[in-house]
Amino acid sequence: MKRILLLAVLFVAASLQAAKPNIIFIMADDMGYGDVQALNPKSKIPTPHLNRLAKQGMT
Repeated sequence: MKRILLLAVLFVAASLQAAKPNIIFIMADDMGYGDVQALNPKSKIPTPHLNRLAKQGMT
């Protein structure tokens, strides 16, 4: 009985633990801040995947 209670407490404690944020750090050569369409709508370089990531998260 004590084992079951201990396992239940551990399971609840693990499930209540705060989730860590997902962070994506992109390093690109010869790409400036204004080259991503999500940050600069006048950009001539299409960046659909970066636009989607920026729309779904924080920039």
